[in-house]
Amino acid sequence: MKSVAVFLCIIILTTSCVKAGPTAYGICQAGCAAVVVACYAAGGAVFGTVTAGAGAPAAIIACNLAFGKCSAACAVAFFMPTP
Repeated sequence: MKSVAVFLCIIILTTSCVKAGPTAYGICQAGCAAVVVACYAAGGAVFGTVTAGAGAPAAIIACNLAFGKCSAACAVAFFMPTP
């Protein structure tokens, strides 16, 4: 009986900090996508449609840059331990 209690204590102590990275990463990316959709709408475009690359309006280029920075910041969430 004592060995079972020791085993359970070891399990509880080793699993107290879980890496929920994929979940946190997904939530972060969903937030970035929601913001970029709103940004595109404010710029008069629809996110996911083809824009003219370098000929795109400045507002859309700014949305793309912000989306890239947001997505890059989400990569950190993948490696962060979540209690």
